[in-house]
Amino acid sequence: MKKIFKLISWLSVFLFLSLGTAYANKASVTIDVPYSAVKDTEVTIKLNIMHNGNNIFHHTEWVYVKVNGKEIARWDFSMTNLPETENFTREVKYTINEPVQIEAEASCNIHGSGGITKAAIDIK
Repeated sequence: MKKIFKLISWLSVFLFLSLGTAYANKASVTIDVPYSAVKDTEVTIKLNIMHNGNNIFHHTEWVYVKVNGKEIARWDFSMTNLPETENFTREVKYTINEPVQIEAEASCNIHGSGGITKAAIDIK
């Protein structure tokens, strides 16, 4: 009986520390881009992803970025391929040929997404 109690106690402590539910939230993204760019120039689209509790049980599951409705980059994560930290960045280069509408989203494997974030770049 002592062994079972000890096992249950250790499992409870492990789950409590691993899940991080006290600080859990939905994954969210902000987008850093210039407001305008010269036609035919390359810009960097920087995504800042925020999510509390990245560990093997509770983590950012995926992040994507779309330009004018077309997905141009996606990052998928798993319990064996975690983001490097709770708050992390991803960058993608894009050549501006016309005004663009950008959208990005991230999702937690347990709590889901904080929603789609949008930005725009106009032609100078």
